[in-house]
Amino acid sequence: QVQLVESGGGLVQPGGSLRLSCAASGSIFSIYAMGWYRQAPGKQRELVAGITIGGSTNYADSVKGRFTISRDNAKNTVYLQMNSLKPEDTAVYYCNADRVVTPNHRSFEVWGQGTLVTVSS
Repeated sequence: QVQLVESGGGLVQPGGSLRLSCAASGSIFSIYAMGWYRQAPGKQRELVAGITIGGSTNYADSVKGRFTISRDNAKNTVYLQMNSLKPEDTAVYYCNADRVVTPNHRSFEVWGQGTLVTVSS
């Protein structure tokens, strides 16, 4: 069984910064892509940023230049550095691991439980 454990959410003032972390644990051979999604109240879940095992990244237009995604493949951990936060960044942020491969060659997708980020003065 593979689990994702997120940390780093909280309350921050506009213009501030937060760093989210997400660690995958369990029987893992490799993880092709890891990413962060968010869901604000009354809105659909949306992709914030993603990163492949090779380091290729993609970002939502709304966060380009402010957020940076990175990963440590040896630790199966992905990070999201969020700078210049705005009230509209307020949401529950979910970690995602796509094409998680186990030593017995099973492949599946895993979601974290979510961490709340609130940007408010």
